[in-house]
Amino acid sequence: MSRTNTAPARPRAAAGGGANRWVVLVVLCVSLLLVALDATILHVAVPSLTEDLRPGSTELLWIVDAYPLICASLLILFGTLGDRVGRRRVLLLGYALFGVASAVAALATEPSVLIAARALLGVGGAMIMPATLSILRAVFPDRRERATAIGVWTAVAAIGAATGPVLGGFLVEHYWWGSVFLINIPLMALILPLGRRLLPESRGAADGPWDVLGALMAAAGVLGCVLGVKRAGAGEPLLALPTAGPLLLGAALLVLFVRRQKRRPHPLIDTGLFARPAFTTSVGCIVLAMLALVGLELIAVQYLQLVLGLSPLETGLRLLPLTFAAMAAGATGSYTLRRIGPRRMVGWGFVLTACAVLLLVLMGEHDRPLLLTVGFVLLGFGLQTTLFSAYESMLSEAPPRSAGGAAAIGETSYQLGAGMGIALLGSVMNAAYAPGLRGIPGVPEEAGRAAANSLGEAYKVAEQLGGTAGGALHQAARQSFVSGLHVTLCVSAALLLAGAVMALRLPRVMECPVDPEGPEEAGRPEAAVEAAGVRAVPDGPPRSTERVGKAGSPGAAEPRVPATREAIEPAGSGGRPAH
Repeated sequence: MSRTNTAPARPRAAAGGGANRWVVLVVLCVSLLLVALDATILHVAVPSLTEDLRPGSTELLWIVDAYPLICASLLILFGTLGDRVGRRRVLLLGYALFGVASAVAALATEPSVLIAARALLGVGGAMIMPATLSILRAVFPDRRERATAIGVWTAVAAIGAATGPVLGGFLVEHYWWGSVFLINIPLMALILPLGRRLLPESRGAADGPWDVLGALMAAAGVLGCVLGVKRAGAGEPLLALPTAGPLLLGAALLVLFVRRQKRRPHPLIDTGLFARPAFTTSVGCIVLAMLALVGLELIAVQYLQLVLGLSPLETGLRLLPLTFAAMAAGATGSYTLRRIGPRRMVGWGFVLTACAVLLLVLMGEHDRPLLLTVGFVLLGFGLQTTLFSAYESMLSEAPPRSAGGAAAIGETSYQLGAGMGIALLGSVMNAAYAPGLRGIPGVPEEAGRAAANSLGEAYKVAEQLGGTAGGALHQAARQSFVSGLHVTLCVSAALLLAGAVMALRLPRVMECPVDPEGPEEAGRPEAAVEAAGVRAVPDGPPRSTERVGKAGSPGAAEPRVPATREAIEPAGSGGRPAH
């Protein structure tokens, strides 16, 4: 790897009407916070809305799953559409749709209306999530500043996901279940005009027509895969038609989508990105990190509530150290990345997380607050370190003109990893838990099979049995759950160590060439390159940069400007600068 010399950090005008790029980051982070909150805030409201709306079991499943399913399936569609028609435009439309859908969900009186509103929330979320990352990529062309911005962005995502259940529990306890949606409306009413005024417009390559059929194929393919994975995570047999059918159909559509993109002269997604080891490895690391995080969080919540007997609020408070550690990892991520490079940062993040998971194997049937706190701190810091560096490497490897597509790939891998984590670790947990409930003296065989479905079900069956048999079933279920938890943690640690090995394909050092496709002064495209005092080769992955001397000095050279560069427009402008 050739040595890269970087110019010193310099002040730079934000893209778009003089708006400060750090103010833009705040707007983008508030957008992400709302989307992340909505992914988890409904979970604690399910008992309340079930009592009010009386949905059937299938309707309740779709009330919970409609948002993540629709959001995951449409990320590629809206990410690539933003590259064509303008990322700011798609983001603002997503804000408006999110606010309207929140109002409909809050006032829903029928399960079908709530399902439709949750689906619309998923559409709005799919517009917002990739747009925030691609706009961030555009307004922070300097990799060092972009690393800091991504650190803040990933920390906000962690805060939103962790705060959702706590905030939802507070709102349901003091108001009604619809309030978990109602809080989105004033925030969206505030952020929509702010975004319209402050966010710069940016586009990627717009050559050729937008591949509508390809976008729909990608959406249907991701929807099938995520739906199949979620069904498997809910305990349905993998070979059953409702599980295997969507999985196989989704996988086939994605294969056809990739083949179609390779043949088209102007594809939706640059499949050549996957030929870059750093990009492919970063996407794989995101999947593995989310697989471990979501699966472990789900099992940890069950352990805290059902084994230790903590309330939902106490459970949320116990998980706060994980959130604070994730915030710290995001805040210090840019500095760490510059010091040790992507390979070590992702690899050691995985190793630290694996050590935290193995430490949690010491958990038993009795509460050990200090052990849990230390384990959660290490878990949050390690996973957030990995996610931060993986996202930063993925975005930096993708050219700005493909930022929307790259962001959509990253967010889709995030959602797939989360679904796979619930399915895989949940299956391991069930397989290790169920055998311990067979042949308990005094417990009928039918009751034992019902208790094997989950620990909560086992407690209900034990209460119905009562007496010595009920007590024996209750104790056996607790012991079996803890044993299954230990097995699941060991499997998770093995997956995390595999992620550390995968990280060996990442670059050793963080190269910081000047982005030749970043924001440039209107009417003077070479100004940004001159201000940096460097000459960069725009074609292909950056290999090296060269200092440019002053005019007339030995070694002086004219800065090269790429023939195709991303257009960045001031906030509120309607036209694109000529290339």
